[in-house]
Amino acid sequence: MPENKSVCNPKVFEEIYSTHAKDVYNFVFYKCGNKAQAEDIVQEAFIKMWNNCVKVLFKKAKPFLFTVTNNLFLNEVAHKKVVLKYNQIPVKNSTIEHPEFVLEEKEFLQKLQSAISALSEKQRVVFLLSRVDKKTYKEIAKICEISVKAVEKRMHLALSILRKTIINI
Repeated sequence: MPENKSVCNPKVFEEIYSTHAKDVYNFVFYKCGNKAQAEDIVQEAFIKMWNNCVKVLFKKAKPFLFTVTNNLFLNEVAHKKVVLKYNQIPVKNSTIEHPEFVLEEKEFLQKLQSAISALSEKQRVVFLLSRVDKKTYKEIAKICEISVKAVEKRMHLALSILRKTIINI
């Protein structure tokens, strides 16, 4: 039975890692915006899970990882406001597209990135989990440990702010 699996078993631990590492990484990356910091936090979360493997039930491994990851992140940034920075999305170099279109597309992407980084952390995390990772509201609610209604409200506010910001820029 999967419920009886021991997290202390290296094969089970490896299974947990391969199943959840990417989601945990994306979750913390959306919070901090720094790849190296996100990787360090994910690694630390898995180390904590390994060190506490006797106390962690297999079926509670995922929530444990997300909780530990969130706490590690909060400890690191207690004194800073988080600003998410994006890698520049390369603009296609195609002779088919008109240069004005390419320039407008680049400007729009910059506006969008700026608007997303201006969202509150809670709104930004929900928005990116939904739109980039294609998570359902129910999955986002579990990851963020909030209700589905709270996810809906944060998403609505994020979309409203993005709509107003992009139109007014």
